[in-house]
Amino acid sequence: MKTKTFPIIAILILGILLFSCGTKDTEIDVDAIRTEAVKTHIASLTEVLVVLPTVTPTLTVEPSATPTVDVTATLETPAVANPCYKLLWLEDRSIPDGMQMKPNEVFTKTWYVQNNGGCAWAPGFAFRNFGGELMEGEPLILTDSIPSGAKREISIELVAPAGTNGLVQS
Repeated sequence: MKTKTFPIIAILILGILLFSCGTKDTEIDVDAIRTEAVKTHIASLTEVLVVLPTVTPTLTVEPSATPTVDVTATLETPAVANPCYKLLWLEDRSIPDGMQMKPNEVFTKTWYVQNNGGCAWAPGFAFRNFGGELMEGEPLILTDSIPSGAKREISIELVAPAGTNGLVQS
């Protein structure tokens, strides 16, 4: 009986010693975790989609005394996010950043931009708010085509929000 209890007691003592060596100052910094989560999200916004070619077999049947089937493979590239829709901001033409406005003041914000995508922006193309305060701005709908590489001014009428102090971004 003595030979069976000795290994069990030795294992228990060894386990207690190993688990007691851990540090007692294990504090979790929630703000650091949140910061890392935001950094990961921001990094994911600039990811590039890599397109892998797919193989699509095509069958060719030639009429003859003994029918034969010729199987050939062609590579097709699946559709990706349209590289046509790229815009390069060049400068502000009106209302510089940080300018103080009165509540409910109507103003026109103008940017000088370049179509640096791979194709022209067709009439009907829309520029819409994607973040920040709406400031009652309506989407800008193109009436003329803007060719690839062309530079243009785009303007949107906005209204400074009332009841808001400090920096407002849109």
